[in-house]
Amino acid sequence: MKEGMSLKEFALELQRQNEIKQDYLVDTKSLQMEAYAGRPYLHLYDKGREVVEPLEINRIAHRQIAAHLKIPADYYDKMQEEQPELLAHNVNTWLSQASDKRMLRTLGGTARAFLSSRYKRIDNMDVAAMAIPILSGIEGVRIESCQLTDRQMYIKAVNPRLEAEVVPGDIVQAGVIISNSEVGQGSVNIQPLVYRLVCSNGMIVNDAQTKAKHIGRIVSSDENFQIYSEKTIQAEDKAFLLKVQDTVKAAVDETRFFRIVAHMQEARQIPVNTADIPEVVRLAGRQYGITKEESAGVLQRLIESSDLSLYGLANAVTRYSQDVESYDRATELEAAGYNILTMPARQWNMINQMAVAA
Repeated sequence: MKEGMSLKEFALELQRQNEIKQDYLVDTKSLQMEAYAGRPYLHLYDKGREVVEPLEINRIAHRQIAAHLKIPADYYDKMQEEQPELLAHNVNTWLSQASDKRMLRTLGGTARAFLSSRYKRIDNMDVAAMAIPILSGIEGVRIESCQLTDRQMYIKAVNPRLEAEVVPGDIVQAGVIISNSEVGQGSVNIQPLVYRLVCSNGMIVNDAQTKAKHIGRIVSSDENFQIYSEKTIQAEDKAFLLKVQDTVKAAVDETRFFRIVAHMQEARQIPVNTADIPEVVRLAGRQYGITKEESAGVLQRLIESSDLSLYGLANAVTRYSQDVESYDRATELEAAGYNILTMPARQWNMINQMAVAA
């Protein structure tokens, strides 16, 4: 499992972000992009008066602006890198064509998301404030890793009181991952995970999760487009957050955990076709979004483990996840490891046959 912030660092950063974020419901005709010193900035106007200081734009917001205006991503990126003035002209032209309400989420002077007016805000602070006390209240549970990225919030916890041996000396423990995105990059998710002590691997269980989508009623705005923070969450959101307690406890359910351990023990008996191990790794990875470059790292971890089984391959993916720079990508690879572990036998056999034929 990739190392993140300490719980204290996480809490401080969560509080800092909570204090400097602002949301605006804007008419697209009130927005203007301007290139300055080779970088695009976003201006927000109300009746000809600029409401806030010019906003920097992060990659997520750029992608969402491009998608909303139907500008191909590659062309958008090329303009941003080589002709920012042309990008601003294109964006402004299409923004002015029709009146459309969008939610603009900002953080410390940066536009971080450009979303639908139906986007329902379930903020990281609300989720963390509910989840962390629940986790702390379960005897023995420790928060193993947590992180705030531009895309997501993550809280990963492990319950050492619920553990098993896959094979002698290879101990795994039950855990849970709670994640949320404030910028349209995912639902609120609560998923079980399995933590492998021998190399601190985390494997996210994709087939058992609770989620809440950020879709709700069309939001209305106050004066100057600003959506002021609500003192209390809407009743429907509060009801979901109250479900966190039961879901967290279910995620470390003993029956479910030992079912996952049984999958691991079965996978330990399924061999990799050694005729062309690199090709097996590449083909298996491709099924679950692992790039050719990442497959090289997975192969290295597989060779180091000397476990040439389906279980060994799944663990090689989760071990390699610790090597990547992005915490978001590391978490995706933790999920990919479980997908490989539990792939249907027919699919695994086909991969091995294709590797031999290649």
